[in-house]
This record gives sequence, structure tokens and C-alpha cells, in this order.
Amino acid sequence: MSSTLRLLLRARLTAAMRERDRCAVGVLRSAVAAIENAEAVPVPGTSAAGSVPSGSVWSGSSSSGDVALAAVGLGATEAERRRLDHAAERAVVVAEVRSLLEARTVYAAAGQGDRAGAAAVGAELLTDVLEEADRVHGTDGALDTGPTPA
Repeated sequence: MSSTLRLLLRARLTAAMRERDRCAVGVLRSAVAAIENAEAVPVPGTSAAGSVPSGSVWSGSSSSGDVALAAVGLGATEAERRRLDHAAERAVVVAEVRSLLEARTVYAAAGQGDRAGAAAVGAELLTDVLEEADRVHGTDGALDTGPTPA
């Protein structure tokens, strides 16, 4: 089941695609992907970075297999995704906003005003979506993105 925040992000994404707003499409796709990535379940036997398990064909062992690291059977690799509540999804999007605000600062310092402006617009777009989701969800989620970059 989709959450209020995810539905709002997807609705804005659809509108941005119709309007051919490449900046908004990129920001909104990134936010939806960040939420979906946060729902992913870690694969047993691998590190957080997804490295190859020790003793596998690819780790330098002398064992062999028909297909390295293959799972056998229909649905053998399927796993139930985590279900994030509103606060967890909100935290993921707030992290995206922080990232955009940081990018704005870095771009501005590098003299890339166009990119700094695009990052600022993206942060504002996500902030608007967060505020709308909070109103719909009935929460008072003041956006705390940390210290305001200079």
C-alpha cells in the first residue's frame, strides 16, 4: 500500500513529466527511489556495500559452480520489503532535502549559479511536498534540515 507521501511524490512526478520539467522530474524520481531503497531488505551473507560473501566463487576460493552466487528455484530471491511509516519516509525525504541544500552551497561556492539554483528549487519542491503530506497526514512535521548553509 502506498503512503500519503509517496502518492504525493508520484502525483507531482506525473505532473512534472507532463510539463517536461526535467529538474523536477529528476528530484522527484530521486526522492521516490530513496524511499524504495530504504525499504530494501539486506541480503544475508553480504555487507551493506553489497560485497561478495567470503568463500564464494568470486572471492578467490577454488570452489566452482554452474552459476556463481545463483539462487535456485522460482522466487528464491524474493523477500518481503520493509514497510516504512510516515516518519521514516519523511526522514528519507528530509535527507534528500539536506543533500540538495548542501549541493546548492557547493555549487554556489564553485561559481555554478545555474546548478545552485536548480538544487535550491529541488529542495523547495520537496519541502512543499513534505508540508502537504504533513497536512494530509495530520502531523506537524516542522522541517528541520539542520543548519542553513551560507
